[in-house]
Amino acid sequence: MRSLVTIQKVRAVSQIPESDFLELAHVMGWQCVAKKGEFKEGDLGVYFEVDSFLPIDERYEFLRASSFRDNADNGQGFRIKTMRMRGQLSQGLLLPLEKFPELADFQEDCLQEGCLKEGFDVTEKLNVKKWYIPETSNPGGTIIGERPYGIPASDEIRIQSALELLGELKGKPYYITTKMDGTSGIVYFIDGKIGCCSRNKEIKDEEDALYWLPVYKYGLKEKFARLYSEAKLHSEARLHGDTMPGRNIVLTGEICGPGIQRNKLRLGAIEWYVFDVKDVDTNRYLSYDDAAALCAGLGLQTVPLEERGEAFDYSLDTLLEKARGKYPGGLDKEGIVVRSSASPKAISFKVLNNDALLKEKD
Repeated sequence: MRSLVTIQKVRAVSQIPESDFLELAHVMGWQCVAKKGEFKEGDLGVYFEVDSFLPIDERYEFLRASSFRDNADNGQGFRIKTMRMRGQLSQGLLLPLEKFPELADFQEDCLQEGCLKEGFDVTEKLNVKKWYIPETSNPGGTIIGERPYGIPASDEIRIQSALELLGELKGKPYYITTKMDGTSGIVYFIDGKIGCCSRNKEIKDEEDALYWLPVYKYGLKEKFARLYSEAKLHSEARLHGDTMPGRNIVLTGEICGPGIQRNKLRLGAIEWYVFDVKDVDTNRYLSYDDAAALCAGLGLQTVPLEERGEAFDYSLDTLLEKARGKYPGGLDKEGIVVRSSASPKAISFKVLNNDALLKEKD
């Protein structure tokens, strides 16, 4: 489960021009609008990340006018999203630790370990869930179970929540791709069986199901079967050395187009853009070049490559600027994904476009 609510240390407090009651508290790589005097540098607070969905609770009632939501997908509660207040971005919610006496139980149970320290996850204790935007208005398909064990999820961490990754990637080969705005769709072929999943559920094989569209549109049943037959005949062979899968693979991509997330790419038909290829037999993700070669052989599109280089040297501010921009159709792009060239999932993070976040309606 994603750590939506954590104990965080205030790195700095800065003033908001012409505001007598509000100021900015900085935690990790984020900034939050807070009451003036509520925090000072070095204080610990409870930080709710963007996309947290808070339960009905008197402590959150001040959010009702701006953040209350009630729908079938999420129930009732308060959605935390990027907002602009007094001309400043507020990226999450930071509240004083003393507002949460129930967290004292953690402290009493593990005083010697100092549980309530920076980074400690209190998401479940505070009954906070992730806010889900309905993935598509098209029929996604019949759910037949949870995503099978071993089929990876596709969530990327936001760089503001993991600034240490900038240092880990510095000076190393990297590549940057466009973050496509749609719904995550997974296609797997394992031991001769093909299957499809949404982000979290397995979907029944139905030709008109959205999550099976990549299989039928690109003829993947026949193409995977051919790869499987070749692998059985040449069990030691690989398409490109020992890094390319011959039998068991999982492809994850973004399904985009009409009826999905307001079709921000302005596509005339549903398309699938692959961003991950995992070789199940070796439990490794393919490098960008190997993944692109495999997808080309299968007649599949990959997410657009924006940049690649031999020595990563971006700061948070320069990445946030790079994440801005438009899709070809003219609407704000969702952002970018930055990865290590040598091992794509070893260092991988997303940088969202603040212009797009501020325009979110739901």
